Order: sequence, then C-alpha cells, then structure tokens
Amino acid sequence: MSGVVSSLDDAAKKLTIAEIAARQNGSGGPIIAHATVVPSGVAGGYAVHIVDVEIDPDTGKVDVLRYTAVQDAGQAIHPGYVEGQMQGAVAQGVGWALNEEYVYDKDGRMENASFLDYRMPTSLDLPLIDAIIVESPNPGHPFGVRGVGEAAFVPPLPAVANAVSHALGIRMFSLPMSPRRVLEALAGTESA
Repeated sequence: MSGVVSSLDDAAKKLTIAEIAARQNGSGGPIIAHATVVPSGVAGGYAVHIVDVEIDPDTGKVDVLRYTAVQDAGQAIHPGYVEGQMQGAVAQGVGWALNEEYVYDKDGRMENASFLDYRMPTSLDLPLIDAIIVESPNPGHPFGVRGVGEAAFVPPLPAVANAVSHALGIRMFSLPMSPRRVLEALAGTESA
C-alpha cells in the first residue's frame, strides 16, 4: 500500500505518511527510518576509452589531444545526463592519471592541502570529450537502464597510461604520470 508505513513485527500497526508527520512535533526527536533495497536487475557496465596524448620531452608535460569514451548505458533515459556522467568521470580519471596527488613534507604535513596547490584538470587541460552512448537495454531492469558514472570512471587511468607508454616507449608504473615522473622515466630514474 503506497504512502503507508507498517511494522514488520505487527502488520496491524500502520500509519500513513500524513499521520506520522502530524505526530512528529510531539515525538521528542527526529523521525528515523531505515530501508534496504536489493535490486535483482543489476547488470554490468561496459565501456571502452580511447585517448591520444602528446608528450613534451623537455618538460614531461602530457597533453590529452583527443578522448573518446564509448559506453553501454542500457536504455539512456536522458542522453544529455548520460554524456555528462561519462565526461565528468573522464575528467576526474584524467586528473588522477596525470596530475592529482598528495604532496607531503618530511614531517608528514600535506603541502598541497588547498585547491590553489592541488592540481586538478581544468577546461584548458582537456579536449572536448567525445561520449558515444551504446544502448542495449538491461533486461533485468524495468526501464532497461545500466549504471553510467562508475563504468566511465575506471578506464581513464589505464587508457591514459597505455597512451603515455605508447608515446614514450616506456611503461610507467606510478600514478600520477606528472611531468616530474615522465622526466624521471625518460632519464631511467623513475621512482615508485
């Protein structure tokens, strides 16, 4: 029955949402509820990311020239939102792959604790991200949808790492692949 809350222990104990709201002021505290959902229609997320990079051998700076993210979103109910989720996940993943890291001094204090010092990508660091939505509806969900943001967040790190490896001819094993680490890799002195 919609709009009714009942007790698991005694089905006769039930109130409508309106009745609960009317009694809230006299309850002596906040109304707290707990619910658990175990959806049976969860389906895997599938994505392929392709990235082209250019590396300045003098500075170690990696520029992302082109980025294409292809993802099976199931039924894309709002394609613009799906593209936004994909593009946002790519931007965050590229940041983790190339720039974002915590820097500590010798006493263990973080040296880049503010957004002035913590290096995240901006619109100047990223190309337009091509988001290609593949729609193969999830048969286990009433609307045919699949998760979007999570599946788009994982591929940027290995995709960028593979592109950097291909461009340098050297496999890097530490993230982020910052200019300092790229120069160390080129000099054969990369640290973990």
